Amino acid sequence: MQVMTRDTLLEMEEDDDEDGDIALENLEQTVISNFGAHEIRTPDFEEFNGKPDSLFFNDGQRKIDFILVYEDESRKENNKKSSNEKQRRKRQAYESNLICDGLQLEATRSVLDDKLVFVKVHAPWEVLCTYAEIMHIKLPLKPNDLKTRLSAFDSFNWFTKFLQVDETLIKPEQEFFTAPFEKDRMNDFYIHDRDAFFNPATRSRIVYFILCRIKYQVTDSVSKFGIKKLVSSGIYKAAFPLHDCQFNHQSEDPSCPNERYLLYREWAHPRSLYKKQPLDLIRKYYGEKIGIYFAWLGYYTQMLLLAAVVGVACFLYGYYNQDNCTWSKEVCNPDIGGNIIMCPQCDRLCPFWKLNITCESSKKLCIFDSFGTLVFAVFMGVWVTLFLEFWKRRQAELEYEWDTVELQQEEQPRPEYEARCTHVVINEITQILLIIASVIGIIVYRLSVFIVFSAQLPKHFNGTDPIQKYLTPQTATSITASIISFIIIMILNTIYEKVAIMITNFELPRTQTDYENSLTMKMFLFQFVNYYSSCFYIAFFKGKFVGYPGDPVYWLGKYRNEECEPGGCLLELTTQLTIIMGGKAIWNNIQEVLLPWIKNLIRRYHRVSGSEKITPRWEQDYHLQPMGKLGLFYEYLEMIIQFGFVTLFVASFPLAPLLALVNNILEIRVDAWKMTTQYRRMVPQKAQDIGAWQPIMQGIAILAVVTNAMIIAFTSDMIPRLVYYWSFSVPPYGEHTHYTMDGYINSTLSIFNIMDFKSERRENPYSGLGNHTTCRYRDFRYPPGHPQEYKHNIYYWHVIASKLAFIIVMEHVIYSVKFFISYAIPDVSKSTKSKIKREKYLTQKLLRENHLKDVTKNMGVIAEKMMGVVDNSLRPKSE
Repeated sequence: MQVMTRDTLLEMEEDDDEDGDIALENLEQTVISNFGAHEIRTPDFEEFNGKPDSLFFNDGQRKIDFILVYEDESRKENNKKSSNEKQRRKRQAYESNLICDGLQLEATRSVLDDKLVFVKVHAPWEVLCTYAEIMHIKLPLKPNDLKTRLSAFDSFNWFTKFLQVDETLIKPEQEFFTAPFEKDRMNDFYIHDRDAFFNPATRSRIVYFILCRIKYQVTDSVSKFGIKKLVSSGIYKAAFPLHDCQFNHQSEDPSCPNERYLLYREWAHPRSLYKKQPLDLIRKYYGEKIGIYFAWLGYYTQMLLLAAVVGVACFLYGYYNQDNCTWSKEVCNPDIGGNIIMCPQCDRLCPFWKLNITCESSKKLCIFDSFGTLVFAVFMGVWVTLFLEFWKRRQAELEYEWDTVELQQEEQPRPEYEARCTHVVINEITQILLIIASVIGIIVYRLSVFIVFSAQLPKHFNGTDPIQKYLTPQTATSITASIISFIIIMILNTIYEKVAIMITNFELPRTQTDYENSLTMKMFLFQFVNYYSSCFYIAFFKGKFVGYPGDPVYWLGKYRNEECEPGGCLLELTTQLTIIMGGKAIWNNIQEVLLPWIKNLIRRYHRVSGSEKITPRWEQDYHLQPMGKLGLFYEYLEMIIQFGFVTLFVASFPLAPLLALVNNILEIRVDAWKMTTQYRRMVPQKAQDIGAWQPIMQGIAILAVVTNAMIIAFTSDMIPRLVYYWSFSVPPYGEHTHYTMDGYINSTLSIFNIMDFKSERRENPYSGLGNHTTCRYRDFRYPPGHPQEYKHNIYYWHVIASKLAFIIVMEHVIYSVKFFISYAIPDVSKSTKSKIKREKYLTQKLLRENHLKDVTKNMGVIAEKMMGVVDNSLRPKSE
């Protein structure tokens, strides 16, 4: 029998790469591990015992903690024998090392496809205890007998009882005092039943920790290890923990807790749409990381209810007061708007047009550009602060309840970091790529807008045509530009994702939390540019730098800058937000619901004949969809992008919180349905908070105050209207004897002499509106013939000063309120602080008392022995 070290066995892969002829002829050869000599071990093959709901090995005693799936190389239908042999040796070395490190394996062939082999992994008690200490996992010391203080709202339980989950099915979890596990102090822990001491989520987490750190190859002193690489290279087809039962009916095994069934019934089923989420059970089954996501999403949705109510009230205020909108009446009046000839908005083929063709859009604009817009913008600046501060308090409560207050002590370095980290990478390439990505996003959007805005406007207008009445050239241009922008956003998403992942992998973060936080910041910055650049352009750039008809401003010397409608660009911004928010919600729901369902349907359809056979739990789970490498990352990203739309541009669209509320109510249940029915069970992970998403939301909240103030000042017409009402409607600038909005439209449209056009404009054959010597355009400039012809007039400077003053006042007021709220509301409530301190004190006291008992007991044994020795020495010798 040949003897070799484990590293020698693994290094054979390097030699095999050269000639491809070296093979393991004798699988019974021995290797020397760190723990001594042992033979190469392979899992025992067992036939399926016919119990589809079993979560145990065939002996019915050992729990299945993890499943590894591979395709038997000897039964593959390809000619790559050398490649198959390499994969087989790597897998056998990996499985042998798993067994050497204490895990127990059992293999079973697939019932439906005999090429597939399922390796069941079980961690015995000693392995669980060893790695629980290594991972600093907190485990129960004794039941928590602290009484919880009754809430002031407990008297209203009769009102909210129908919103609660059925406690006869989902019973409240028992609370425990916990401490990091230590094998030397095992007697201090609450171990009444060894099989139940480590719950399934903890067992799976420990096993996955081991699987990610076991070697399978060593080449040139470089170790290759971990189940992630084996799955990505195709040596294993999948690795996952098991669901405990089917989602639509309970298990026949009386020992099964049926938590998946309970989650589907009380959480994911459509009839539970109105119920609160069973967060404790979600956390118990899927881990704290998924639990904190659904807790955050549920809290965000609850807070959106208040914002939606106020937003709808502001919308209704504008809707019912649109008939009192004087400037809209002037636009629609055939004697005023019908007699105002507007200058062409592009070169060559664009015609002159009458102002009253924008009648319908001006009526719609009155709904959104009203006093309610200002009130709602101020309210949302306060709302977002309240949401973030109260969420911090709720998060602190969950940290206490879920025992993650000192989680940072538990997290271990990522295996990739341990294997590759030799120096710290200076992150310069990140900044360069971020800038390039931002520029690309804006340029692509600009090009798409130019293509649409450079299109020809209709040559003739007929006011009786219903299509032209509602679908004006400006409206059609706005809608098509928004659709093009949305399509480009969806395309660029895939590019930005690959770039962000590549940069983060290059940086090599130390822990999984560091990795996710780094990726989060990059992906959000990419998506910020991708989703919001078009909205920023419409809100703050379009129509702001257009010059005047005789001297227009051109982009790149070729494209004439587009103009806003006489009422401003606010309605176009509203259209953009509606299309992007609505399209994004529809697209995401299609991806989250239809795609996994169709994929699972196709996989079931392509199974071999004999699908009526009884299949085991692990094979049923294998045919579900994997969750993906980034887990909940895209769920968070989707909600944060929505959060940005709800806060950054809400002054232009007060119904945005209502749309977000409806979407989130469905999103919670869709995500729940997807996880419980369509996806394999994720490896449970610990999480203390929502990570880098928290500072991102805080940054958005600060930026939202500025953007909304600037939207009201520069995008809407609120400030020019107020300036006209209070200053330019009455003497010395106006002709009215009292404050009024009459004549506002005429005062905001400057006059241009057609003879001052360039020659090609003067000969425009598409005027179709008779012979006119002047046309009007949206600006505040002196008329032709004035000493300061086409220069900005006094009205313009009054408006600019008022806008700047408004921004400064609004920002300072809202920021002052925000900072006061942040100071007044502590991140952790007094009750939660006292609970944490009290539990920490009692835990230390309990450990100290147990230690004293052990010392006393040991001292008693020593004292008895010493007394025995003394008695023997003093006792007279017997003859």
